[in-house]
Amino acid sequence: MAAVVVVTPPALNREICLAVVQAQKALLVEKPLAISATDARAIAQAAQRSGQIMMTAHTLRFDAAVGVLRERQAQIGALQYLSLASRMEPHGMSEDGRGFGGRGCLLETGIHLLDLARVLTGDEILTVSCEMDVVPPDGAERRIVGRLTTSGGLVCLVDVSRVSSGRVGRVELIGSEGQLSADWCGQRVAQVSARHGAGNWPSIAEPTVLGTLRAFVKSVRNGLPPPVTIEDGKRAVEIAEACYASARQGGRVVPVEYL
Repeated sequence: MAAVVVVTPPALNREICLAVVQAQKALLVEKPLAISATDARAIAQAAQRSGQIMMTAHTLRFDAAVGVLRERQAQIGALQYLSLASRMEPHGMSEDGRGFGGRGCLLETGIHLLDLARVLTGDEILTVSCEMDVVPPDGAERRIVGRLTTSGGLVCLVDVSRVSSGRVGRVELIGSEGQLSADWCGQRVAQVSARHGAGNWPSIAEPTVLGTLRAFVKSVRNGLPPPVTIEDGKRAVEIAEACYASARQGGRVVPVEYL
C-alpha cells in the first residue's frame, strides 16, 4: 500500500493532507497537525471519511524516558497533578519563513506537552489558563506558562519557552504514593517514594522519529489502527487554540472547544 509522509511547514498541512485524502493514500503527518483548530478539524473530518490509516507524528510518545515513566507510573499511586516543561534556545529564524502562521513555541514544541498531558492523565483537557510574553498576531510567542485542567479535575502545569541557552525537556508526575520525573533531554527517569524507595534509571535513547515511523509502517502493513490518530493531533491543536484565546484575555480560564 502506498503512503505519504508529510514533513512540511505546518501552514501547508491542510492543503497537502486533503490532497492525500483525495488520493486515498495512508498518511503520516508531522506535528502540529495544523496551525489552527479550523484547519485541524478540516483535516480530521476528511481523514475520518477516507477510511485510510492516518497518523499524527507526536514523536514524544515514542521517547525512551517517557516510556519508562509510563511503565512505572502505577507505582506512585493516584495522580494528583503534573508539571511539564520544554525550554529551548531561540531559533534565530524569521517568523514568516517558519510556516507557523505567526505563532511560536507553543505550536512548535509545546504541542508535544499538550498531547502528553492527555496521554499521562488518560483524560481530556477541559479548561486552560495561559500567559504569553507576546500574543499572536502581535508577534510569535517565545514564552508561555499555562495551567490545564482535565475533566476529572487534575491540574497540568505547562512551561514552554525559547529564550535561553541549553535545552530542558521534563515531565514530573506527583502521585499519592510518590513522584516520578522523566528527562527526555538527559534520558533519565527518577522516582521518590516512601513506599517504593528512591530510584534513578537511565533510558536507552533512540531517535523518536524511528519509533514513530515503525509504528506507522506496522499499522499500514497490518491494517491496524495507528497509535496516534489524526483525532489526537486535532485535539492537541484545539487545546493550543484555547491557550491562545486565554492569553488574549490576560490569562482568563477558557474552555477547550472540541468539535
